[in-house]
Amino acid sequence: MGKRITQQARGKGGPAFKIRKRAYRYKVSYPKLRAEGKAKIVKLFNSAGHSAPLVKILIDKESFYSPAISGIYEGQEIEIKGAVKDGNILKLKDIPIGTRVSCIENVPGKGPLYMRTAGSSAVISGKDLKRIEIAIKNKRKIKLNQNCRATIGIVAGEGRLMKPLIKAGKKHYMMLAKGRKWHRTSPVKVNAVDHPFGGGRGKRIKSKIAKRNAPPGKKVGHIRPSRTGKK
Repeated sequence: MGKRITQQARGKGGPAFKIRKRAYRYKVSYPKLRAEGKAKIVKLFNSAGHSAPLVKILIDKESFYSPAISGIYEGQEIEIKGAVKDGNILKLKDIPIGTRVSCIENVPGKGPLYMRTAGSSAVISGKDLKRIEIAIKNKRKIKLNQNCRATIGIVAGEGRLMKPLIKAGKKHYMMLAKGRKWHRTSPVKVNAVDHPFGGGRGKRIKSKIAKRNAPPGKKVGHIRPSRTGKK
């Protein structure tokens, strides 16, 4: 009998897949859509579950957590719907073309979704009557509702990956804090009895297509795709 594959083990749970709930107790968000005016950064701190440092911001007796922007500090006052200045939170329609932004919403009022990791940012590249075009990495562009909000500036912690890890033990404890499985074994390297991709016979290994109603042990690779391969 083969071993339980990764997808099954993750679903069942266990020490290797245990999530460190304490690391994710801070939820990144924005204030309510109607909030505007001056806000104060009351705390700047590190979070094990996030690559960037977080800030606690207070506005009208309402507090929320957001990734820290490079150059901000504790006690600083920022503006919601104010001037185009690092740390301020504005709607996309109020931000000039060419401005670097981060922590971008995809639906107005839902909270930051794009550009939240350390050192990440995007550029406002175009506008029309209803949509704002944003250029992100790898020449990719997305169009969003003009009432979506974003933070001016670049997320702090840009040089996080410049320092080498040196040894595997450091990576092990880093991943343990985030609650992610590490390291990962490639499915084609295991025995055929242990995984649908296993065995590795032949040099031209192809991804397999699993049926939509396949059981957890078979639901690997392409899950009933509408098409496969590049255009």
